Amino acid sequence: MTAQRPLALVTGGSAGIGYALARQAAQHGHDVIITGAGPRVHESADRLADATGVTVTPVQSDLRTADGVDQVWAAVTSTGQPLAIAMLNAGVSLGGAAFIDTDLDDELNEINLNVISQVRLAKPIARDMAARRTGRILFTSSLSATTPTPYETVYGPTRAFVYSFAQSLRQELLDTGVTVTALLPGATATEFHERAGMGGTRFGDNSWKNDPELVARKGFAGLMAGRDHVIGGDRATWRAAIRQRILPERIKAAQFAKSSKPA
Repeated sequence: MTAQRPLALVTGGSAGIGYALARQAAQHGHDVIITGAGPRVHESADRLADATGVTVTPVQSDLRTADGVDQVWAAVTSTGQPLAIAMLNAGVSLGGAAFIDTDLDDELNEINLNVISQVRLAKPIARDMAARRTGRILFTSSLSATTPTPYETVYGPTRAFVYSFAQSLRQELLDTGVTVTALLPGATATEFHERAGMGGTRFGDNSWKNDPELVARKGFAGLMAGRDHVIGGDRATWRAAIRQRILPERIKAAQFAKSSKPA
């Protein structure tokens, strides 16, 4: 990789918000490492490199496992470049059914990716940045972190963990020169809900959702500004975030179920 350019890492960078975040980093002069669980990560890396002229390195790895996380960190250290930005974006959901009807292994895999991998990867990243007294970390959480998520029952709690984890880590690192930002996107027009099995719900329709490029621009700008969190989306998303702060949990749960309950 080119030593003159700073290095950014984006997990879950093959598509959607992750790819848009990687593009933001590249457009702002960073070489980029993107990760993905499938072979598409290689095609995405080539497309991003062609579009931006920076070096983009793909890492195909399963972040649900300790070996997969180690593979990503090894790719970072092998560049010989200090990591300037880490955007921990990889995540999945499981919906389209009630908790009693879903497979426990699927939910444990969801927890492994959305929660365990974040902690595993954040550990060497935070230690490295703190030792160098510089760096920026972005965790992609979700507006779902602020509400119960029936029929997507495990997803919301995993995003709530990430949000709280980011805020806690931010406080610990305040005196090190390292900033931590949480990105809370609203519903975004990606493959996310289709892959979660929610095609038969309101979330299966992308026509009303936020553009992932908008979410990424807001997230990257907030990261570079050192903000503690960013609501990723349009004015409607902001209004929803405000409502989530004041509504009782039982009301929020009922409202979310109207959009997430399968027909």
